Amino acid sequence: MKINIFFFNLILITLIGCSSDDNSKSYNTNTIFHNGINREYIIYIPKSYDKTSAIPLVLNFHGFGGSVSEFMNYADMRALAESEIFILAYPQGSYLNGFSHWNACPTGSGNKSTADDFGFIESMVNEISSSYNLDMKRLYAAGYSNGGMMAYGLAHYKSDLIAAVASVSGAMLDCLGPTSHPIPIIHFHGTSDGIIPYNGNLEWNSVQTTLDYWIDFNNTKTDPTISKEISLEMTIENYIYGQGDRSVSVEHYKYIGGDHVWFNSTFQGYSTSELVWNFVSKFDINGLR
Repeated sequence: MKINIFFFNLILITLIGCSSDDNSKSYNTNTIFHNGINREYIIYIPKSYDKTSAIPLVLNFHGFGGSVSEFMNYADMRALAESEIFILAYPQGSYLNGFSHWNACPTGSGNKSTADDFGFIESMVNEISSSYNLDMKRLYAAGYSNGGMMAYGLAHYKSDLIAAVASVSGAMLDCLGPTSHPIPIIHFHGTSDGIIPYNGNLEWNSVQTTLDYWIDFNNTKTDPTISKEISLEMTIENYIYGQGDRSVSVEHYKYIGGDHVWFNSTFQGYSTSELVWNFVSKFDINGLR
């Protein structure tokens, strides 16, 4: 698979939904000047935040061609941030050939992007931590499509910051880095994904290749616990590879017939956003809490 990660067919998704009046009062768009350009991110602060207690931070990355304002509504975790009390940040990717993107690999030969996205995210986290009381052991990275690639990139190249990773319809690239600790991984993917095929192709690693990498890295069990939910809408299979080093696990939700989306289907009554949070929140940077 090539490191050039960005030039795949772009699906234009109509992003439905708008923020409620209450939610709209609790987020701000901030700008950082990094690596010669202005970079933006939206930050959402739960109303119950009172500065006296350190709380987690969830980073959620949009897909190729996306914008933070649309993605915040498409993969909306604000109600969850309120109920579970964590700070939520939606960073904005920079532009490559007219499309916003995430550079999930180090810059250099074979990479058409020169964006220092790893540095941008570190600067953003530093800025947020200077203004809010963050639990620095509980920073989580989630993302959709190219944003899922970015989440995996952070697991490789900024693992000193990231406690756990969630990828929705994303892929792990071949630019593997020096991950410094066992890192919990949860991956959501549809078997009919026409952009990043479930079984991979010449450009993208298969889902199983990605899972196998983290199963081996984290030293988890290789025989998963499997459960299934069948509904009129979709069949979803859940695979849990447990008992890894520091009690971390690797988990996978397989959407039979699922497309290249942030999934609307629920599993055992939980939305995709809730499944993400329920998984990552079990861990901090030292493993199972």
